[in-house]
Amino acid sequence: MPTPTPSMEDYIEQIYILIENKGYARVSDIAELLSVHPSSVTKMVQKLDKSEYLIYEKYRGLVLTPKGKKIGKRLVYRHDLLEEFLKLIGVKEENIYKDVEGIEHHLSWNAIDRIGDVVQYFTDQPERLKELHSYQTKEEEE
Repeated sequence: MPTPTPSMEDYIEQIYILIENKGYARVSDIAELLSVHPSSVTKMVQKLDKSEYLIYEKYRGLVLTPKGKKIGKRLVYRHDLLEEFLKLIGVKEENIYKDVEGIEHHLSWNAIDRIGDVVQYFTDQPERLKELHSYQTKEEEE
């Protein structure tokens, strides 16, 4: 089975979040979150059903398959990790969401794992994080 496209990933991620938060995901909810037409959601949901990421029954809703849940959880982890990383390194809050959306589909899982290492390093070594922020402040002043 081929890996999901970036567009498929966006849908799986949002469906996963909806199901985690509300217990269900409706086409209208997905359309609103992704700012797309419900007809586009229906087409993608049918594609995701065919690819065995979810089970979709017209007028009854959808559920993620174990494969879809696993990928959804991983995609949410990737998104959250990148947000945490960008905050950690001092990216301005107003840029973070857009930046994460711009880069998340373009990094390998190996790169994501290494970013996880950096986040863990700075979390475990807060004095190093202070040094980084001090360095950044000095650079901005020059």
